[in-house]
Amino acid sequence: MFNLIALKHFQRQCKSSAQVLTRATVGLVCSIFLLVSANTAMAGTVRVKIDISSQKMYVSVNGGRKHSWSVSTARRGYRTPTGNFRPTRMYKRYFSKKYHGSPMPYSIFFYGGYAIHGTNATKQLGRPASHGCIRLHPKNARQLFALVQANGPKNTKITIQR
Repeated sequence: MFNLIALKHFQRQCKSSAQVLTRATVGLVCSIFLLVSANTAMAGTVRVKIDISSQKMYVSVNGGRKHSWSVSTARRGYRTPTGNFRPTRMYKRYFSKKYHGSPMPYSIFFYGGYAIHGTNATKQLGRPASHGCIRLHPKNARQLFALVQANGPKNTKITIQR
């Protein structure tokens, strides 16, 4: 609705303007405006909920559950932060600076050095095994990364609870 009102206003401004604009130019500008507006309107809300006690991640888009995956959170002696977060940085390829260059594919950082990322230690998924990050199967990490990228980090909320 807002985009349609803004477009009508833009059209009136173009018609009443003293500038000489060809119809083709107005059409092109209006098309670009509609394209940008449509892409903005299509962004959904992504909710990522991690339950430490069950070692599960639940992913919803626009209120509908899309995925339920096993994860690994912090093992004894380490901690996974709890609370509500938003993605702060994202990398398709990342290597730990703290833990011997360990691969962290499809990293979504949410709190300092803590991230949701893929792991090669897939047999450990479903039980605590990490230094605090949230580990996922690489295929699931890739899917989550694509969802967050498509909908935007600002439209993504990460909730971690015990």
